[in-house]
Amino acid sequence: MNNLQEWPEPIIRVQSLSESGLEMIPDRYVKPLSDRPIINRSEGGNSEVAADVNIPLIDLTGLTDDETELPPTTMDGISSACREWGFFQVVNHGVSPSLMDRARETWRSFFHLPMEIKQSYANSPKTYEGYGSRLGIEKGAILDWSDYYFLHYLPLSLKDYNKWPASPDSCREVIDEYGKELVKLGGRIMKVLSVNLGLEQDRLQNAFGGDNLGACLRINFYPKCPQPDLTLGLSSHSDPGGLTILLPDHQVPGLQVRRDGRWITVKPAPHAFIVNIGDQVQVLSNANYKSVEHRVIVNSGMERVSLAFFYNPKSDIPIKPVEELVSEEKPALYPPMTFDEYRLFIRLNGPKGKSQVESLKSPRCPCD
Repeated sequence: MNNLQEWPEPIIRVQSLSESGLEMIPDRYVKPLSDRPIINRSEGGNSEVAADVNIPLIDLTGLTDDETELPPTTMDGISSACREWGFFQVVNHGVSPSLMDRARETWRSFFHLPMEIKQSYANSPKTYEGYGSRLGIEKGAILDWSDYYFLHYLPLSLKDYNKWPASPDSCREVIDEYGKELVKLGGRIMKVLSVNLGLEQDRLQNAFGGDNLGACLRINFYPKCPQPDLTLGLSSHSDPGGLTILLPDHQVPGLQVRRDGRWITVKPAPHAFIVNIGDQVQVLSNANYKSVEHRVIVNSGMERVSLAFFYNPKSDIPIKPVEELVSEEKPALYPPMTFDEYRLFIRLNGPKGKSQVESLKSPRCPCD
Protein backbone atom coordinates (compact mmCIF):
# COMPACT_ATOMS: atom_id res chain seq x y z
CA MET A 1 0.00 0.00 0.00
CA ASN A 2 3.06 2.30 0.01
CA ASN A 3 1.98 3.80 -3.29
CA LEU A 4 -1.13 5.16 -1.57
CA GLN A 5 0.58 6.94 1.34
CA GLU A 6 0.85 10.40 -0.21
CA TRP A 7 -0.60 12.46 -3.04
CA PRO A 8 1.73 12.65 -6.06
CA GLU A 9 1.94 16.46 -5.96
CA PRO A 10 0.93 19.33 -3.65
CA ILE A 11 -2.80 19.66 -3.11
CA ILE A 12 -4.50 22.87 -4.24
CA ARG A 13 -7.91 23.67 -2.76
CA VAL A 14 -10.38 24.48 -5.50
CA GLN A 15 -12.30 26.77 -3.15
CA SER A 16 -9.14 28.87 -2.74
CA LEU A 17 -8.78 29.13 -6.51
CA SER A 18 -12.42 30.15 -6.85
CA GLU A 19 -12.21 32.77 -4.11
CA SER A 20 -9.01 34.26 -5.55
CA GLY A 21 -11.08 35.89 -8.28
CA LEU A 22 -9.30 34.28 -11.23
CA GLU A 23 -11.02 34.70 -14.59
CA MET A 24 -9.54 31.62 -16.26
CA ILE A 25 -9.22 28.19 -14.70
CA PRO A 26 -5.75 26.59 -14.55
CA ASP A 27 -4.93 24.09 -17.31
CA ARG A 28 -4.99 21.26 -14.76
CA TYR A 29 -8.81 21.53 -14.67
CA VAL A 30 -9.50 21.88 -18.40
CA LYS A 31 -11.16 18.71 -19.71
CA PRO A 32 -10.62 17.26 -23.19
CA LEU A 33 -13.16 18.56 -25.71
CA SER A 34 -15.08 15.27 -25.70
CA ASP A 35 -15.66 15.50 -21.92
CA ARG A 36 -16.72 19.14 -21.69
CA PRO A 37 -20.33 19.90 -20.81
CA ILE A 38 -22.67 21.95 -22.98
CA ILE A 39 -23.51 25.00 -20.91
CA ASN A 40 -26.28 27.50 -21.40
CA ARG A 41 -24.82 30.73 -20.02
CA SER A 42 -28.19 32.45 -19.75
CA GLU A 43 -29.06 29.85 -17.10
CA GLY A 44 -26.03 30.83 -15.02
CA GLY A 45 -24.16 27.66 -15.84
CA ASN A 46 -26.80 24.92 -15.94
CA SER A 47 -26.74 22.46 -18.82
CA GLU A 48 -29.69 22.34 -21.18
CA VAL A 49 -28.91 18.85 -22.48
CA ALA A 50 -32.18 16.89 -22.67
CA ALA A 51 -33.87 19.62 -20.62
CA ASP A 52 -37.35 18.10 -20.90
CA VAL A 53 -36.37 14.77 -19.26
CA ASN A 54 -35.89 13.83 -15.61
CA ILE A 55 -35.10 10.61 -13.73
CA PRO A 56 -38.10 8.68 -12.30
CA LEU A 57 -39.70 10.03 -9.12
CA ILE A 58 -40.89 7.37 -6.64
CA ASP A 59 -43.19 7.91 -3.64
CA LEU A 60 -42.13 5.56 -0.82
CA THR A 61 -45.18 6.22 1.39
CA GLY A 62 -45.83 3.03 3.36
CA LEU A 63 -42.26 1.68 3.21
CA THR A 64 -41.05 1.03 6.79
CA ASP A 65 -38.40 -1.11 8.45
CA ASP A 66 -41.02 -3.84 8.91
CA GLU A 67 -43.19 -3.29 5.84
CA THR A 68 -41.90 -3.75 2.30
CA GLU A 69 -45.30 -4.04 0.62
CA LEU A 70 -45.66 -1.06 -1.67
CA PRO A 71 -48.40 -0.66 -4.31
CA PRO A 72 -47.64 -2.75 -7.43
CA THR A 73 -47.29 0.38 -9.56
CA THR A 74 -44.62 1.69 -7.14
CA MET A 75 -42.75 -1.63 -7.14
CA ASP A 76 -42.87 -1.69 -10.95
CA GLY A 77 -41.64 1.91 -11.09
CA ILE A 78 -38.63 1.07 -8.91
CA SER A 79 -37.92 -2.08 -10.94
CA SER A 80 -37.91 -0.28 -14.29
CA ALA A 81 -35.82 2.58 -12.83
CA CYS A 82 -33.17 0.09 -11.65
CA ARG A 83 -33.12 -1.79 -14.95
CA GLU A 84 -33.37 1.11 -17.39
CA TRP A 85 -32.06 4.20 -15.59
CA GLY A 86 -29.93 3.07 -12.66
CA PHE A 87 -31.25 6.23 -10.93
CA PHE A 88 -34.45 7.41 -9.28
CA GLN A 89 -35.59 10.06 -6.80
CA VAL A 90 -37.51 9.12 -3.66
CA VAL A 91 -39.94 11.24 -1.63
CA ASN A 92 -41.85 10.35 1.55
CA HIS A 93 -38.83 8.23 2.44
CA GLY A 94 -39.05 8.53 6.23
CA VAL A 95 -36.10 10.89 6.81
CA SER A 96 -37.20 14.21 8.27
CA PRO A 97 -36.85 17.26 5.99
CA SER A 98 -35.42 19.28 8.90
CA LEU A 99 -32.60 16.73 9.38
CA MET A 100 -31.84 16.82 5.66
CA ASP A 101 -31.61 20.62 5.69
CA ARG A 102 -29.57 20.64 8.88
CA ALA A 103 -27.07 18.14 7.50
CA ARG A 104 -26.59 20.06 4.25
CA GLU A 105 -26.23 23.48 5.88
CA THR A 106 -23.91 22.17 8.62
CA TRP A 107 -21.56 20.95 5.93
CA ARG A 108 -21.88 24.16 3.95
CA SER A 109 -20.77 25.97 7.10
CA PHE A 110 -17.77 23.64 7.41
CA PHE A 111 -16.53 24.55 3.94
CA HIS A 112 -16.75 28.23 4.85
CA LEU A 113 -14.57 27.83 7.94
CA PRO A 114 -11.03 29.32 7.83
CA MET A 115 -8.65 27.24 5.71
CA GLU A 116 -6.35 26.40 8.65
CA ILE A 117 -9.22 24.63 10.44
CA LYS A 118 -10.13 22.61 7.35
CA GLN A 119 -6.47 21.80 6.66
CA SER A 120 -6.20 20.09 10.05
CA TYR A 121 -8.43 17.38 8.54
CA ALA A 122 -6.46 17.03 5.26
CA ASN A 123 -6.63 13.52 3.84
CA SER A 124 -4.22 11.10 2.16
CA PRO A 125 -4.93 8.57 -0.60
CA LYS A 126 -4.44 5.68 1.83
CA THR A 127 -7.98 5.95 3.24
CA TYR A 128 -9.32 9.18 1.67
CA GLU A 129 -10.76 10.06 5.10
CA GLY A 130 -10.94 13.77 5.75
CA TYR A 131 -10.74 16.95 3.68
CA GLY A 132 -9.69 16.34 0.09
CA SER A 133 -9.46 17.86 -3.37
CA ARG A 134 -8.63 15.03 -5.74
CA LEU A 135 -9.48 11.41 -6.57
CA GLY A 136 -6.88 9.06 -8.04
CA ILE A 137 -3.09 9.30 -7.74
CA GLU A 138 -1.94 9.68 -11.32
CA LYS A 139 0.70 12.41 -11.47
CA GLY A 140 -0.29 15.20 -13.84
CA ALA A 141 -3.91 14.02 -14.13
CA ILE A 142 -6.60 16.48 -15.16
CA LEU A 143 -8.45 17.39 -11.96
CA ASP A 144 -12.08 18.04 -11.08
CA TRP A 145 -13.44 21.41 -9.90
CA SER A 146 -14.41 20.33 -6.38
CA ASP A 147 -13.31 19.80 -2.82
CA TYR A 148 -14.83 17.15 -0.57
CA TYR A 149 -14.89 15.56 2.86
CA PHE A 150 -14.96 11.78 3.22
CA LEU A 151 -15.68 9.78 6.39
CA HIS A 152 -16.60 6.27 7.50
CA TYR A 153 -19.85 5.54 9.32
CA LEU A 154 -19.82 1.72 9.35
CA PRO A 155 -18.36 -0.69 10.31
CA LEU A 156 -17.90 0.62 13.84
CA SER A 157 -14.24 -0.45 13.71
CA LEU A 158 -13.63 2.27 11.09
CA LYS A 159 -15.88 4.93 12.64
CA ASP A 160 -13.54 7.50 14.17
CA TYR A 161 -15.09 10.66 15.58
CA ASN A 162 -11.63 12.28 15.67
CA LYS A 163 -11.64 12.23 11.87
CA TRP A 164 -15.02 13.99 11.78
CA PRO A 165 -15.03 17.79 11.98
CA ALA A 166 -15.44 19.22 15.48
CA SER A 167 -16.66 22.50 13.93
CA PRO A 168 -19.20 23.87 13.31
CA ASP A 169 -20.95 23.14 16.61
CA SER A 170 -22.99 19.93 16.68
CA CYS A 171 -21.43 18.76 13.39
CA ARG A 172 -20.59 15.32 14.78
CA GLU A 173 -24.05 14.87 16.30
CA VAL A 174 -25.72 15.81 13.01
CA ILE A 175 -23.51 13.38 11.06
CA ASP A 176 -24.34 10.60 13.54
CA GLU A 177 -28.09 11.15 13.38
CA TYR A 178 -28.06 11.53 9.59
CA GLY A 179 -26.00 8.35 9.15
CA LYS A 180 -28.31 6.35 11.39
CA GLU A 181 -31.37 7.39 9.36
CA LEU A 182 -29.71 6.70 6.00
CA VAL A 183 -28.55 3.23 7.02
CA LYS A 184 -32.19 2.45 7.84
CA LEU A 185 -33.39 3.90 4.52
CA GLY A 186 -30.73 1.94 2.61
CA GLY A 187 -31.90 -1.28 4.27
CA ARG A 188 -35.51 -0.60 3.32
CA ILE A 189 -34.59 0.07 -0.31
CA MET A 190 -32.43 -3.08 -0.49
CA LYS A 191 -35.46 -5.19 0.49
CA VAL A 192 -37.47 -3.71 -2.37
CA LEU A 193 -34.62 -4.35 -4.82
CA SER A 194 -34.47 -7.99 -3.67
CA VAL A 195 -38.21 -8.58 -3.99
CA ASN A 196 -38.20 -7.02 -7.47
CA LEU A 197 -35.58 -9.56 -8.56
CA GLY A 198 -37.80 -12.41 -7.39
CA LEU A 199 -35.56 -13.04 -4.36
CA GLU A 200 -36.25 -13.31 -0.65
CA GLN A 201 -36.42 -9.77 0.75
CA ASP A 202 -33.17 -10.13 2.75
CA ARG A 203 -31.20 -11.83 -0.04
CA LEU A 204 -29.21 -8.84 -1.28
CA GLN A 205 -28.64 -7.54 2.26
CA ASN A 206 -27.31 -10.94 3.33
CA ALA A 207 -24.98 -10.95 0.31
CA PHE A 208 -23.70 -7.60 1.59
CA GLY A 209 -22.86 -9.22 4.95
CA GLY A 210 -26.19 -8.70 6.72
CA ASP A 211 -25.81 -6.13 9.49
CA ASN A 212 -22.02 -6.08 8.98
CA LEU A 213 -22.22 -3.73 6.05
CA GLY A 214 -20.09 -0.71 5.23
CA ALA A 215 -21.34 2.86 5.04
CA CYS A 216 -19.50 6.08 4.34
CA LEU A 217 -20.29 9.67 3.48
CA ARG A 218 -18.70 12.03 0.97
CA ILE A 219 -19.70 15.66 1.09
CA ASN A 220 -19.02 17.39 -2.22
CA PHE A 221 -18.33 21.11 -2.38
CA TYR A 222 -18.40 22.64 -5.86
CA PRO A 223 -17.15 26.25 -5.74
CA LYS A 224 -18.20 28.84 -8.31
CA CYS A 225 -16.25 28.40 -11.53
CA PRO A 226 -15.43 31.21 -14.00
CA GLN A 227 -15.38 28.77 -16.97
CA PRO A 228 -17.92 26.02 -16.28
CA ASP A 229 -17.96 24.97 -19.93
CA LEU A 230 -14.32 23.80 -19.75
CA THR A 231 -14.39 21.57 -16.67
CA LEU A 232 -16.46 19.24 -14.48
CA GLY A 233 -17.13 19.14 -10.76
CA LEU A 234 -16.86 15.36 -10.88
CA SER A 235 -15.77 13.35 -13.91
CA SER A 236 -17.98 10.71 -15.45
CA HIS A 237 -18.05 7.49 -13.39
CA SER A 238 -20.29 4.81 -11.99
CA ASP A 239 -20.29 4.38 -8.21
CA PRO A 240 -18.15 1.46 -7.04
CA GLY A 241 -20.26 0.55 -3.99
CA GLY A 242 -23.72 -0.88 -3.44
CA LEU A 243 -26.29 1.91 -3.30
CA THR A 244 -25.74 5.65 -3.24
CA ILE A 245 -28.28 7.91 -1.51
CA LEU A 246 -27.58 11.50 -2.51
CA LEU A 247 -28.88 14.62 -0.82
CA PRO A 248 -28.53 17.20 -3.60
CA ASP A 249 -28.21 20.95 -3.30
CA HIS A 250 -31.75 22.29 -2.96
CA GLN A 251 -31.10 25.37 -5.12
CA VAL A 252 -28.50 24.50 -7.76
CA PRO A 253 -28.78 21.51 -10.14
CA GLY A 254 -25.54 19.89 -11.25
CA LEU A 255 -25.83 16.10 -11.35
CA GLN A 256 -26.06 14.68 -14.87
CA VAL A 257 -26.99 11.08 -15.72
CA ARG A 258 -26.04 9.40 -19.00
CA ARG A 259 -28.94 7.85 -20.89
CA ASP A 260 -29.00 6.79 -24.54
CA GLY A 261 -25.84 8.75 -25.20
CA ARG A 262 -27.23 12.03 -23.82
CA TRP A 263 -26.55 13.78 -20.53
CA ILE A 264 -29.67 14.51 -18.51
CA THR A 265 -29.47 17.16 -15.78
CA VAL A 266 -31.36 15.90 -12.75
CA LYS A 267 -33.94 18.33 -11.41
CA PRO A 268 -34.22 17.51 -7.69
CA ALA A 269 -37.70 17.38 -6.15
CA PRO A 270 -38.05 19.18 -2.77
CA HIS A 271 -36.64 17.07 0.07
CA ALA A 272 -36.07 14.10 -2.22
CA PHE A 273 -33.08 11.79 -2.13
CA ILE A 274 -31.51 10.66 -5.39
CA VAL A 275 -30.82 6.92 -5.27
CA ASN A 276 -28.54 5.14 -7.69
CA ILE A 277 -27.38 1.59 -8.22
CA GLY A 278 -23.66 1.01 -7.61
CA ASP A 279 -21.33 -1.50 -9.28
CA GLN A 280 -21.69 -4.04 -6.43
CA VAL A 281 -25.46 -4.28 -6.87
CA GLN A 282 -24.99 -4.57 -10.64
CA VAL A 283 -22.68 -7.53 -9.97
CA LEU A 284 -25.02 -9.17 -7.41
CA SER A 285 -28.00 -8.78 -9.77
CA ASN A 286 -25.95 -10.27 -12.64
CA ALA A 287 -26.50 -7.01 -14.55
CA ASN A 288 -30.31 -7.07 -14.25
CA TYR A 289 -29.81 -3.77 -12.44
CA LYS A 290 -27.46 -1.22 -13.96
CA SER A 291 -24.98 1.14 -12.37
CA VAL A 292 -25.01 4.12 -14.70
CA GLU A 293 -22.45 6.75 -15.62
CA HIS A 294 -22.98 10.17 -14.10
CA ARG A 295 -21.01 13.37 -13.69
CA VAL A 296 -21.36 16.81 -12.14
CA ILE A 297 -21.31 20.16 -13.90
CA VAL A 298 -20.35 23.38 -12.14
CA ASN A 299 -21.79 26.84 -12.07
CA SER A 300 -20.37 30.33 -12.63
CA GLY A 301 -22.81 32.04 -10.29
CA MET A 302 -23.44 29.72 -7.35
CA GLU A 303 -21.62 27.14 -5.25
CA ARG A 304 -23.14 23.69 -4.69
CA VAL A 305 -23.10 21.29 -1.75
CA SER A 306 -24.26 17.67 -1.92
CA LEU A 307 -24.02 14.71 0.45
CA ALA A 308 -23.43 11.25 -1.06
CA PHE A 309 -24.10 8.38 1.36
CA PHE A 310 -22.62 5.09 0.19
CA TYR A 311 -24.33 1.90 1.40
CA ASN A 312 -21.76 -0.82 0.74
CA PRO A 313 -21.05 -4.52 1.23
CA LYS A 314 -18.83 -5.74 4.04
CA SER A 315 -15.42 -5.08 2.56
CA ASP A 316 -13.82 -8.53 2.77
CA ILE A 317 -16.51 -10.91 1.46
CA PRO A 318 -16.45 -11.92 -2.22
CA ILE A 319 -19.23 -10.25 -4.21
CA LYS A 320 -20.55 -12.25 -7.17
CA PRO A 321 -23.89 -12.74 -8.94
CA VAL A 322 -26.42 -14.41 -6.61
CA GLU A 323 -27.02 -18.03 -7.57
CA GLU A 324 -30.75 -17.58 -8.17
CA LEU A 325 -30.00 -15.16 -11.03
CA VAL A 326 -27.46 -17.40 -12.78
CA SER A 327 -28.51 -19.98 -15.37
CA GLU A 328 -27.25 -21.66 -18.52
CA GLU A 329 -29.02 -18.97 -20.54
CA LYS A 330 -27.53 -16.21 -18.37
CA PRO A 331 -24.24 -17.33 -16.86
CA ALA A 332 -22.48 -15.33 -14.16
CA LEU A 333 -21.11 -12.23 -15.85
CA TYR A 334 -18.57 -11.37 -13.12
CA PRO A 335 -15.94 -13.30 -11.16
CA PRO A 336 -15.96 -13.00 -7.33
CA MET A 337 -14.12 -9.95 -5.97
CA THR A 338 -14.20 -8.34 -2.54
CA PHE A 339 -15.19 -4.71 -2.22
CA ASP A 340 -11.75 -3.99 -0.73
CA GLU A 341 -10.10 -5.32 -3.89
CA TYR A 342 -12.46 -3.40 -6.14
CA ARG A 343 -12.11 -0.16 -4.19
CA LEU A 344 -8.30 -0.32 -4.40
CA PHE A 345 -8.62 -0.81 -8.16
CA ILE A 346 -10.79 2.33 -8.34
CA ARG A 347 -8.60 4.43 -6.04
CA LEU A 348 -5.51 3.76 -8.11
CA ASN A 349 -7.27 4.71 -11.33
CA GLY A 350 -9.67 7.53 -10.34
CA PRO A 351 -13.07 8.08 -12.04
CA LYS A 352 -13.21 6.45 -15.49
CA GLY A 353 -16.76 6.17 -16.78
CA LYS A 354 -18.16 2.64 -16.73
CA SER A 355 -14.88 1.04 -17.82
CA GLN A 356 -14.01 -0.18 -14.31
CA VAL A 357 -16.91 -2.59 -13.75
CA GLU A 358 -17.07 -3.58 -17.43
CA SER A 359 -13.40 -4.62 -17.37
CA LEU A 360 -14.22 -7.16 -14.65
CA LYS A 361 -16.61 -9.15 -16.83
CA SER A 362 -15.53 -12.77 -17.21
CA PRO A 363 -13.87 -13.28 -20.62
CA ARG A 364 -16.09 -16.31 -21.32
CA CYS A 365 -19.28 -14.31 -20.77
CA PRO A 366 -21.32 -12.54 -23.42
CA CYS A 367 -21.03 -8.83 -22.76
CA ASP A 368 -24.02 -6.67 -23.53
